[in-house]
Amino acid sequence: MRLYFIRHGQSANNALWEKNKNERGRSFDPVLTEIGHAQAECVAQFLRDELALRPNMRDVFAIPEAARPTVVYTSLMTRAVATGIVIARALHVPLVALHEAHEAGGLYLEDETTGEKTGVPGPNRAHFEQNYPELVLPESLGESGWWDRPFEPDEVRHERAERVWQDLLGRHGNTNDVIALVTHGAFYDHLLRVILNAPRENHIWFPLNNCGVSRLELTQHGLALVYHNRFDFLPPQLITL
Repeated sequence: MRLYFIRHGQSANNALWEKNKNERGRSFDPVLTEIGHAQAECVAQFLRDELALRPNMRDVFAIPEAARPTVVYTSLMTRAVATGIVIARALHVPLVALHEAHEAGGLYLEDETTGEKTGVPGPNRAHFEQNYPELVLPESLGESGWWDRPFEPDEVRHERAERVWQDLLGRHGNTNDVIALVTHGAFYDHLLRVILNAPRENHIWFPLNNCGVSRLELTQHGLALVYHNRFDFLPPQLITL
C-alpha cells in the first residue's frame, strides 16, 4: 500500500492566524482562501502529472513510481473536502469521506473571554449532497450534522488516530493500492505517531504545510516514510503554514 498524506489548502483560519497570530474571529468550519484553492490545484497537478518525473525507486518498491491514487479519502471538514474534491476531479477517482479523520478538537467555537470551547454541529447530509455530489458519504450521516458532540479532549485523539489507521489497513493493507488522505495538521501528527509507533509526548511534532504531501510505503518488508511535508511543487507565493 502506498499512502499520500495531504494537508488541506490554506483555510480562512490559517490566514487569520498568519495575519494576527491569534484565533479571535475564527470560524468553526472555515472555507479555503483563494490561496488555498490555488494550492489544491497545484497538488492535484503534482499527483496527476509529476509522479512519473520523480526519481525511479522501482527496485525498492513494487508499486511503479508513476502510479496515481485510485481513491482520495477526506475528513468531513469543509477545508478538507474542498481540497479533496479538486484532487479527486483531477485524477478522476472517487472522493470518500472518513468520518473520524477530522482535525483535533472537532468543530467548536471558543469563548474569547473565558476560553471555554463549545462543540458546534457540522454540515448534514443534504449540505454535502448539494455542494459536493461526488463525495461518498458514510451511511451514518443524517440530517442532524456530522459533528454532534462537545470539544474533543486531548486524551482521546491518539485513540481516534489508531482507529483511522486500522480502518485504512482494513481497506488497503497487504495490497498494492495507491491511496490519498486529505487531512489536517494536528491530526496528521497523531496519525503519524500511531503509524511509526512514536511516543505520544507533546514535544514530538511532524509539521505539515498547507497542501504539503507525505508519502508512506507499506510493503512485505516493513514500513517506509519515503518523504515528509513535500511542497516543492508549490510556487513561493503559495507556500503557507
